[in-house]
Amino acid sequence: MTVDALTDVAGLRVGHATCSGDGWLTGTTVVLTPPGGAIAAVDVRGGGPGTKETDALDPRNLVQKVEAVVLTGGSAYGLDSASGVMAWLEERGRGVPVSRDPAQVVPVVPAASVFDLGRGGDFRARPDASTGRAAVEAADASEPGAPVCEGCVGAGTGAVVGTIKGGIGTASVVLDSGITVAALVVANAAGSVMQPDTGALYGELVQGRTPYPSVEAHEAARRRLTEATEKNGPPPLHTTLAVVATDADITRAQAQKLAGTAHDGIARAVRPVHLLNDGDTVFALATGARPLADEHPLALNDILAAGADLVTRAIVRAVRAAESVDGAGGVWPAYEELYGGTR
Repeated sequence: MTVDALTDVAGLRVGHATCSGDGWLTGTTVVLTPPGGAIAAVDVRGGGPGTKETDALDPRNLVQKVEAVVLTGGSAYGLDSASGVMAWLEERGRGVPVSRDPAQVVPVVPAASVFDLGRGGDFRARPDASTGRAAVEAADASEPGAPVCEGCVGAGTGAVVGTIKGGIGTASVVLDSGITVAALVVANAAGSVMQPDTGALYGELVQGRTPYPSVEAHEAARRRLTEATEKNGPPPLHTTLAVVATDADITRAQAQKLAGTAHDGIARAVRPVHLLNDGDTVFALATGARPLADEHPLALNDILAAGADLVTRAIVRAVRAAESVDGAGGVWPAYEELYGGTR
C-alpha cells in the first residue's frame, strides 16, 4: 500500500517542526534515511542559495552516504537547524566513522534553506538547532510508510509562491519495473505557479489537466492579490527546495543526474524559475534496495522522467494544501481560497 508520498520509498521517514504564532512563521523538515544512510547528490540552480554540506555530495569526494537531509526556513540563519540533527545522529553513532571507536562519527547532514524571514512579523524568529532536533525526532517517531503532512508545515510554514501562499507537497509513483520514485517539495518561489490570464496552475496544465477557473473567480482573485501585493511591498528573496528519492540501486553519479533533471519539474510548475533571488536546490536520495536492469543501459531514464514529473505534481499539491495567511508579516491568500477548489 502506498500513500503517494516520499515515505513510499521504503526506509525514508519525514518529520516536521512547525513554528507559528507570536511573530513566527517558519519551520524545519527532516528526511531521515535508514540506518547506514543513503546515496545522495544535489543540484543547485538558483542564484541565491543557502546551503550546508552540499560540496560533500560531489561524486568525486569522500562521503558515500548521508543519514539525513534538512530543509529549513530562516534563510542562512536557519541552517543552524542542521546542528540539532547532527547531534541527534551522533548520539546514535550514525555518521562517517573517523576512528576505531564506533561512537566517534561525523554525521554529514546536507541542508538547504528557504527565505521566509519576517513573514510572521518577527525577523529574528527563525529555526535553530532545537528546531532541527524536533524535526528529526518527529521523523524517527513516525511509522514506516506513514503519510506526510502537506501545506503550511515544517519548512513550508512560511513559504510563498509569487503572491500566494506556498508550502510543502509530496508525491510518488511505482514504475513498471517495480522501482519506486518519490518527491517532496518546499514551494517558495519568486515566480508564479498560475497563468496570469486564467489563474490555472501551470503544473496541472502540463499534466494534461485543464481545470480553468471561471472568469468571475479569476477577476475576484486578481483583485485580492493586487490588494495583498500593495500591503506586502516588493517581493523578497525566495527559493524552492526538493528531495527526489528512489529505492533503485544507483551510483552517486546517477543520483547527481536525477537531482539535475528533477529541476525540470520546477520549471514546468513555476515561471520564471531559477532567478537570482531564488536559491532553487534539489537533493537526490537512493536507498539501493532494487537493482537496475543490467541489460538495459537506459533504465535510469524512467527514474529521471518520473522524478521531474513528481516534482511538478508535488508543487501543485503544496499550493493546493496551503492555507491563507494575513498577519503582521504580510498577506498571502491561498490558491484554494481564491479559486474555490477549482479542479
